[in-house]
Amino acid sequence: MIIPPGAVPEQAEERRLPSRTYRLDLDNNRIAGMIDGLDAVRQAVYMALSTERFAYFIYSANYGMERGTSGGAGLEWERWVKEALLADDRITGIEGFRMTTSGDEVELRFTVVSIYGSTQIERRLSSGV
Repeated sequence: MIIPPGAVPEQAEERRLPSRTYRLDLDNNRIAGMIDGLDAVRQAVYMALSTERFAYFIYSANYGMERGTSGGAGLEWERWVKEALLADDRITGIEGFRMTTSGDEVELRFTVVSIYGSTQIERRLSSGV
């Protein structure tokens, strides 16, 4: 396409896709309606941290949380969480990361900053692979 001299090319408008998705009722193992906004981000955080990275062909290599074979030290867990969550363009940051270990479990606490607001996350995960 040839643009005439003095013409201003049309700028493509960037549009954000909606985050509306199915609400997972994890207690009853069923889908229960729809969610959007910060609730959808909370669910996406739960799912990303619950999915082992590179383990399932259905997900891209950018989805899920990677864990080393040793269970990882505090800095590794923080890196793994950030890599898993910042791949979602709705999430703009992770703040106040805290970790405590008890036996073979690790408890993670942090704040997810998203385009819809901030939310506190607390997750207990197995520290081994």
